[in-house]
Amino acid sequence: MKPIKKVVLAYSGGLDTSVILKWIKEKYDCEVVAWCADVGQAEELDGLEKKAKDTGASSYVQMDLRDSFVRNFVFPALRANALYEGEYLLGTSLARPCIIEGMMQTVADVGADAIGHGATGKGNDQVRFELGAMFFDPEIRIIAPWREWEFKGRMDLIEYAKKNGIPVTATAEKPYSMDRNLLHLSFEGGILEDPWAEPPRDMFLLTRNPEDAPSEPEYLELGFDKGNPVSINGQSFAPVALLGRLNEIAGRHGVGRVDIVESRFVGMKSRGVYETPGGTVIHRAHRAMESITLDREQIRIRDSLIPEYSTLVYRGLWFSPEREMLQTMVDSIQDVVSGVVRVKLYKGSVTVVGRKSPNTLYREDFVTFERDDVYDQADAGGFIRLNGLRLRLEALRRRKTT
Repeated sequence: MKPIKKVVLAYSGGLDTSVILKWIKEKYDCEVVAWCADVGQAEELDGLEKKAKDTGASSYVQMDLRDSFVRNFVFPALRANALYEGEYLLGTSLARPCIIEGMMQTVADVGADAIGHGATGKGNDQVRFELGAMFFDPEIRIIAPWREWEFKGRMDLIEYAKKNGIPVTATAEKPYSMDRNLLHLSFEGGILEDPWAEPPRDMFLLTRNPEDAPSEPEYLELGFDKGNPVSINGQSFAPVALLGRLNEIAGRHGVGRVDIVESRFVGMKSRGVYETPGGTVIHRAHRAMESITLDREQIRIRDSLIPEYSTLVYRGLWFSPEREMLQTMVDSIQDVVSGVVRVKLYKGSVTVVGRKSPNTLYREDFVTFERDDVYDQADAGGFIRLNGLRLRLEALRRRKTT
């Protein structure tokens, strides 16, 4: 096998990727391009270029993927009402394919023959990164140090960093790890590994503690166009700005906290705590918009496929033909999902209190209990008898055999 000449490393500037940068240069004797995606980490990106070059990177590339992340990954998943195991809005799972898409563009631009990442051999991210990379370049070589090197944990990395003069601020004690993007902030590991332990009150950054949230509810109206959120209280926003604004509003009311034990793709259980304020509001409002614009059978069949869609995304199969097939089906019914949903935010909860659409299937003149000329209630008797025919036949069979 030919020696590796240039590696594009997914770089965050933390302990792991700082050590990895130095380790790759030593082990593979190659050029390393430190690559970072901006998917909404805010101040976490400050000073990364200097830190990367001080650690030995030949160059540093930072790519602004915020619009692509929200428009091409978050919104499609929200149109599909994606929830993994009924609770997780897939914040990290959706960011990874967006990141690897941008990263592989840089691989092509700089003529690299390999990529490197800091995902561990126990997690899902290694799968997400590598399946995505294979989609864009089936010949790409992948360096995953946590599956190769002799280090066993953070103490080993800290010692290596000290010996090699790597500028990191990590300490041996870290209460938990965090991953942030425009959709969510996730917490796992450390003190959260005990599933009985309540997360500390001061851990959360995007959402106020519901107990400390305003004592008065706040109402907002979220406008949709073909399944996508496009306005807040009548004011139009581009995707990134809309999600950011919703994060601020919903976060102020403590909306969007989830504490779950999820099933990792590699086979183990993992406890994750997530803050997804804006995404939670969009998810609830979108379902409400669909409730008056989609046919009953469209909703039933689509809902049966939500676990499948969500599992594909969670397992790193965003670029698979089966996910794209499901997305095509989901999007084919979204043309009529337009209108306005009114929600109430109050101490950690988001409640739908109104919905309206020019494409509504809801007809007050059909559903009313008052006198009407469009529905003969006597017809319901035949409807029930026909639907109950198979149950009557089953009952007669049981009677015959007893």
